[in-house]
Amino acid sequence: MEKHNNPLLCDIETGMCETSEGNADAASKNIIQSKEKSIKIIYYTDPICSSCWGIEPQLRKLKLEYGKMIDMEYRMGGLLPDWNYNSGGIGKPSDVAEHWDEVSVHYDMPIDGDLWLEDPLDSSYPPSIAFKAAQIQDKNKAVDFMREMREMVFLQKKNIAKWEHMAFAAEKAALNIEQFKTDFEGQAIVLFEEDLKLGRELGVRGFPTLFFIDEAGNKEFVYGARPYAFYEMALLKLNPNLPKSEYSKTWKSLFAIYPTLTAKEFSELSGTPRQESEKILNELSEKDVLEKMTTKNGSIWKIKKSIH
Repeated sequence: MEKHNNPLLCDIETGMCETSEGNADAASKNIIQSKEKSIKIIYYTDPICSSCWGIEPQLRKLKLEYGKMIDMEYRMGGLLPDWNYNSGGIGKPSDVAEHWDEVSVHYDMPIDGDLWLEDPLDSSYPPSIAFKAAQIQDKNKAVDFMREMREMVFLQKKNIAKWEHMAFAAEKAALNIEQFKTDFEGQAIVLFEEDLKLGRELGVRGFPTLFFIDEAGNKEFVYGARPYAFYEMALLKLNPNLPKSEYSKTWKSLFAIYPTLTAKEFSELSGTPRQESEKILNELSEKDVLEKMTTKNGSIWKIKKSIH
């Protein structure tokens, strides 16, 4: 009998939300290398992938240090088609609630599992298609859109498969809502199917999966949630001379780039010890500079006043 892994039961040891077994050595013939960047990163993810939320600090740092040399391409993997399965101890939405609370502690990123008790998603396909619709308009705005959706689903307990929440995230990301809706109902579905097809060809078996590819077609892979050094090492294996950008690590500079940060993210990006980073953020919120949103499993801070 074919083995089916439960996609919503993310393995804390491997840092992977698995879907099915795959062959990572599958051909990547149709991957086009960016001419401007030295290394292309194909990032297979899903809007409700808790392990993907867990690596936001690492990926944000990677973009700050190597953003000029890398082209990161977000691809959707289709984590939860529907609930027509029962495996790994999870067969209904309520089973996910406790698991999300556990991974929140493990990744030190705020996640409120009560979403699955209060307003669970039937599928992660609608928000995945919505992301493809955002990509049609603007690649950078699409990344902002994904961030908005992730904060909604992990911290605000919003069912991001509902149009009202997807449309709100699109507005926050400054997308044209009319075009967004048209693309969501049309071309974005085709692009999502293409992502699923390429994922099968590449042997993607879970999320996060990152493929690092240089101009000669040499590849490195990083599976699951890993410390920052793993992602940097993958880049440097392909190009040991890859220049690293210096960036300002002050809170003002970091919030100017990333308007919302968790304590783990601020710690990773600023190089501040984790406990001290939370203290700094709390002091700034007490000074009415940052706005703090607290969930049962952690907090997130956002700019309240102009810092420019």
